Amino acid sequence: MNEWIKQITDWFMETTQLGGYSILLLTIPLAVVQGIFGFFPFATIVMLHISVLGIMNGLLASWIAGTAAGMVVYLMCRYFFADWFNRRWMGKLQKYEKWQKGLDRYGVWAVIFLRTVPIMPNNLISFMSAISNLKLRAYTWSNLVGNLSSIWLFGILSASIVFPRMNLRDLIFSYAVFLLLLGIAFVLRNRTISKNNSGMTP
Repeated sequence: MNEWIKQITDWFMETTQLGGYSILLLTIPLAVVQGIFGFFPFATIVMLHISVLGIMNGLLASWIAGTAAGMVVYLMCRYFFADWFNRRWMGKLQKYEKWQKGLDRYGVWAVIFLRTVPIMPNNLISFMSAISNLKLRAYTWSNLVGNLSSIWLFGILSASIVFPRMNLRDLIFSYAVFLLLLGIAFVLRNRTISKNNSGMTP
């Protein structure tokens, strides 16, 4: 499947003469297809971006494509094709029941965590979010941050292979700071919720 994707991509780029960020005209639709059916890993699209645009621009393009695909799949599942998605994927979602409960409880933070740690496919995360009590605004925020975290981590892991001479110190340090800020925000948010719940207790 990856070889087929590469052949189609090479043909499309040669035919259209796409360059730079215009490659997103190809990769965003591919990301949506991947987000619905999971025919191939999203890493294929990330590697394509990196090989065409370089590490930093490639990761930025991957973030744009992944975020757009996550929103399209969420909206399709929640508002347009909920019955079809339920018939096709509900069986697979059952084995992730504990994560569904965690998503209902922690909302945006669960989405960010699941996007970052490769516990389950990205398309299932979008499906689970669509059938959860997560609101559109909350999902939009978690989709942005979660995809950023996921692609940032993948960039660190893959950069040494694609660009073996690249110094990854700044990339790793900035990601560590990003995770630290997320952790602080999570703790502060939970404290606020705990205080509000305590104040409501008679």
